[in-house]
Amino acid sequence: MATAAQQVIGIDLGGTAIKLGRFTQSGQCLSDMTVPTPQPSTPAAVIAAMAEAIAALDPNRETVAIGVGTPGPADAAGRIARVAINLAGWTDVPIADALEAATGRPVVVANDANCAGLGEAWLGAGRAFKDVLTLTLGTGVGGAIILNGQLFVGRQGTAGELGLITLNPDGPPCNSGNRGSLEQYCSVQAIARETGLTPAVLYDRAKAGDEAAIAFWHTYGRWLGAGIASLVYVLTPEAVIVGGGISAAAALFLPTTQAELEMRVLPSSREGLQVLVAELGNQAGMVGAARLALQQYGDRQAGKPTH
Repeated sequence: MATAAQQVIGIDLGGTAIKLGRFTQSGQCLSDMTVPTPQPSTPAAVIAAMAEAIAALDPNRETVAIGVGTPGPADAAGRIARVAINLAGWTDVPIADALEAATGRPVVVANDANCAGLGEAWLGAGRAFKDVLTLTLGTGVGGAIILNGQLFVGRQGTAGELGLITLNPDGPPCNSGNRGSLEQYCSVQAIARETGLTPAVLYDRAKAGDEAAIAFWHTYGRWLGAGIASLVYVLTPEAVIVGGGISAAAALFLPTTQAELEMRVLPSSREGLQVLVAELGNQAGMVGAARLALQQYGDRQAGKPTH
């Protein structure tokens, strides 16, 4: 059995459900649970529900730190949920302070896409690498940057918005204010605008030999490859991990993505680069939040400032 110093809790806070897991330092999940997100999901109600679930998951108080992934940006210090998508009244919520007061354990907070990336880097497809990029291909396109095993969020906590880089300056408008962002070509919404179909339908049609669907996935792979090429030139990662719902069709588009990278990126910038499919599914956020907690607790033990 793991010692107390090795156990942390990772929490993935979503608009409809809160996933929690208790993990050892080596990444073993000792127990997990899912509770509904309170409705209305006000900060006070959600924090109370999280504290109650933490007590149920760890009745003997064996855990030493807590990590939380929230659906929106956190501050650079990992203390405040600046905005939380699909949660009522969440603006600059001091979630770490509130949970620390409720549980008596250090808490660190990060954006859920960043947590998913950290989870894949720790226990998923990126576990053999130090420098990893993740792209979550879903309703939007999220991302995370892991450098030397650590999540990079920049001085304001908002770095790593990989889906918002420009692919076409004259392309469709993006909620960010950009035009033609990677998200406007590689998200579920972009696919629907382009084809009128869902990724699942396009996948099924392509697998059945539909030439138009096959051609679409080749085009999709080119768009994705062009976007990744820019990221590779800036960050030269060892691996790029592709996750999210659209990644279920990876076999149809990744060969084209790879070919695009080989054409667009100098060999010296992509030496040894691997493009991989995520492995942890919807557990990635919870796993990454636990990894954040382990890193936070390690920093406290070493006497480094955490906020």
